[in-house]
Amino acid sequence: MARKNLPAKPHTAAAKAAANPACERSTVRHKSLNSVERSSLSGRRALQGLIEMPATRLGIFVSSVQKELAEERRAVKSFIEGDPLLSRFFTVFLFEDLPASDRRADAVYLAEVDRCAVYLGIFGYEYGVEDGEGFSPTEREFERATATGKPRLIFVKGADDQGRHPKMRSLIRRAGRQLIRRRFGSHPELTAALHASLVDYLEACGTIQTRPFEDRPCQEATIDDVDARAVTSFVRLARLERQFPLPVKTPTADVLAHLHLLHGDRPGNAAILLFGRDPQRFLPSAEVRCMHFHGTDIQRPVPFYRVFKGTLFEQVDMAVDFVLSKLNRSVGTRAESNQAPVRHEIPPDVIREAIVNAIAHRDYTTAGAVQVSVFADRVEVWNPGALLPPLTLESLRQPHGSIARNPRICEALFLRHYIEKYGTGTLMMIRESLAHALPEPDFAQRGGEFTITIWRDWLTAEVLAGFHLNERQLQAVRHAKVTGRINNAQYRDLTGTSERTALRELRQLTSIGIFDKVGGTGQSAHYAISKAKPVIGEQVGNPS
Repeated sequence: MARKNLPAKPHTAAAKAAANPACERSTVRHKSLNSVERSSLSGRRALQGLIEMPATRLGIFVSSVQKELAEERRAVKSFIEGDPLLSRFFTVFLFEDLPASDRRADAVYLAEVDRCAVYLGIFGYEYGVEDGEGFSPTEREFERATATGKPRLIFVKGADDQGRHPKMRSLIRRAGRQLIRRRFGSHPELTAALHASLVDYLEACGTIQTRPFEDRPCQEATIDDVDARAVTSFVRLARLERQFPLPVKTPTADVLAHLHLLHGDRPGNAAILLFGRDPQRFLPSAEVRCMHFHGTDIQRPVPFYRVFKGTLFEQVDMAVDFVLSKLNRSVGTRAESNQAPVRHEIPPDVIREAIVNAIAHRDYTTAGAVQVSVFADRVEVWNPGALLPPLTLESLRQPHGSIARNPRICEALFLRHYIEKYGTGTLMMIRESLAHALPEPDFAQRGGEFTITIWRDWLTAEVLAGFHLNERQLQAVRHAKVTGRINNAQYRDLTGTSERTALRELRQLTSIGIFDKVGGTGQSAHYAISKAKPVIGEQVGNPS
C-alpha cells in the first residue's frame, strides 16, 4: 500500500478550523468543573452561561487492536463520557458497539474515520489481523486519518518496543516522525494524557478558552480591523518616550507581533482594544461611562452622562477631560511664565492615574464597564475585577510591586507613558493629594469590584464662610488640611487658647460635619477633615 504523507500542521486557529470544520464552535471559557459540579442550582445555571454546547458533539474514533486493548478502549470511552468537560463536547466511537450488519467491516470503520473529528490511536504490542495486502485495520485507519487531515492523537502502551510486533514498531516510528506520540503504562496514565490532549485540541479550535482574555484571538476580527495609523502613531511616540526599538515605518503586523498581540494572522483582544478601528464592535463592554452628580448621592435621572468608546488610549484621554471639566479650577498670574497657570482642585495626575488604573486592570471578561462618577465632594472610579493576590487594600498604601491582570495592555500603556511599571501609582495619588491639602484617596473592593475614591476640597472659602467659624477654628481647619489631623494640644499651641476652649471648639467643628474624630477620647482625641460633605444650611452654623 502506498504511504501518504501527513498534511502540514496548521499553525493558526483559522487554519485549524479550515482543516477541521468541527473546530468552528462557540467560544467558551474553561473553568474548573469540579467546583461547579458541587455547587447549587444557581451554580449550575452559571455553568450553562460559561459553556455553550455545540449543536452536535465531536466524534472520536478509537483505533487499536480490539482484542489486545479491549480494556483500554472501554476505559477511554468511560472516561470521556464521565468527564464533566469532555462529555459536553465529545462522543466516542468503538467498532465493537455497532450492531450486526451485512456491510463489510473495513468499509464501516473507514467511513467512521471519515466522519470523526479526532482520530485516537492506541498502539500496543500486537499488529492485528492483516488483509490481503498485509495491512491491519489499525494501520488502515491511521493512513485514512492522515490522508483526510484529521487531528491524530497517538498513545503507545509500554515504555519500550521490546517484544512488539515488527509491523507495529514500524507504524509507531512512522507516526513519531509525523506527530508527537505519548507512552503510557496504566489506565490512569492514559486517561490523564488523553484529557490534556483533548483540552489542547479544544483550545486550539477556540472552543474553550484557558488563556487570559488579552491573549485570546479576537473572535471574527482580522488584521484589517486594526488601525494602521494608530499603530504608526504609537510607535512614533513610544520611540520618543520609552526608546521603543522598532522603526516608525514597521508594518502593522510586525509591530503587533513584537508586542505579542498577534496570534497567527489574527489580532488578539488586546490588539483590538489598543489599536482597533472600532473596538466596541467586538468588545461592546470595553467602554468608560462618566456621570456628574450635583450633590453627594446618586440621582435618577443622572444630570449629565457620557459614554466614551474607542481605543483604550482614547478612553483614558476623554474620561480625564470629562472629570477635569467638572472640577473647580483657579487661574494664577503670569509672574512665572507667559501663560497663566491653571490649578485644579484635584491634581490632574491623580485623576489620570485612577482612570488608567481602572482601564488597565479591569476584568474584560465581564459585561461591566469602567464607571467614573463626579460628586460634589468626591470622584469615584469603579472597575470590574478585584485586586490580584498578594495585593491587599493595605498594601496599596505601602511600597509594593506591580501585579497586572492584563500585562500586554499594561506594556502598551507603559510604552506610551500612561503608566509606570513599579507599583508606584497609588503612592503617587496619596502623596499628591496630601500635597494639595486633600484627604488621602480611599481604596475599596466589594464583590469582585474595585473602587478608588478621590476626595475633593469641599471646604472652599465660600463654604467655610457659611459655617460662621471664628478665627481659631479657621486656623485649625487650615492646619488639618495641610497636616492631615489635629489634636487638643496642637489646637492650643496654634491658637493660644485654653484646654477647655480647645475641646469645646473641636467638638463644635465635629458636630457641624467639618471634622471627624479619628482616635482617642477627650483631650487626647485626634480630628481630621471630614471626607463626606454635609448639607450646609442655617442648622449647621457654628453654635458658639
